[in-house]
Amino acid sequence: MDQRKQEDGRNQATGQGACVFTDTMAEMTYKEVEASIQRGAIGLWAMGVIEQHGPHLPTGTDVYIPGARLRAVKAHLSQAGIEALIIPPFYWGVNFVSASFPASIKVRAEVMIELLTDVMKSLGQDGMRRMFLISGHNDRAHNQALVAAVRKGREESGLQPWFVCDRIVAERLGHGPGDPDVLPFEAPPEPDGAYLDIHAGAVETSIMLGCNPGLVRRETLPGLKPTNLQASDLAQWRHGYETAKKVTPQGYFGAPADATPQRGSALLENEAGAIAAVIEHQVRRA
Repeated sequence: MDQRKQEDGRNQATGQGACVFTDTMAEMTYKEVEASIQRGAIGLWAMGVIEQHGPHLPTGTDVYIPGARLRAVKAHLSQAGIEALIIPPFYWGVNFVSASFPASIKVRAEVMIELLTDVMKSLGQDGMRRMFLISGHNDRAHNQALVAAVRKGREESGLQPWFVCDRIVAERLGHGPGDPDVLPFEAPPEPDGAYLDIHAGAVETSIMLGCNPGLVRRETLPGLKPTNLQASDLAQWRHGYETAKKVTPQGYFGAPADATPQRGSALLENEAGAIAAVIEHQVRRA
């Protein structure tokens, strides 16, 4: 049994799921990466942060979830005959809303922009020509920096990058249809709940239960009551720092105890399909 199979077996035994490097170019040799790029492979890159996610989810939740999403996107694209390379995830991003909590690492936007641009330059020099970035972190300041990096990367790297995001996120950032930097997709609808589920609630907890169950502190879930917050609370929460901490003192915004792995797996797969369709459309246009 080779080392990768041994590691996969250990992951299955512990129920942890895939690590952030699984199926990325970090597990490939440089010759394999070079050959893939020469065949015209596109780049897929997850943008996350290390940030508190309540008492029940790991601080790397915003890295694990988009990584799992991109593995599913890659599988969809492969079925469509499009080869893709997953770049190891980026996780030193901008934290604003959760900035007052421990373990929410704060990086300046200008540092994030320059680092992303340098990675694009490196892969552009290797011959990569198209790259699609998705974010696992919906802090507005983080995603604004991401769009700025896409613009700078296009100017300086020799490749064409795009930020692929939910239409609602794109509109909140001020990017509409036809924007050269942002490719919006229509997220599959979820049933409307009585209260908002925004951060470390039922949605993110469900997805983590589906893709990395061993990292969810299940024993804490029954004691986590729904926050029952509304749009006015969300507006306050978005002020960040101590204001956000007062709105969500335990670090979650939603109903994590309502999470199920089945819901998480379905959410992940449905959104991956929508993302893959947008990417495929863009690739076919070229």
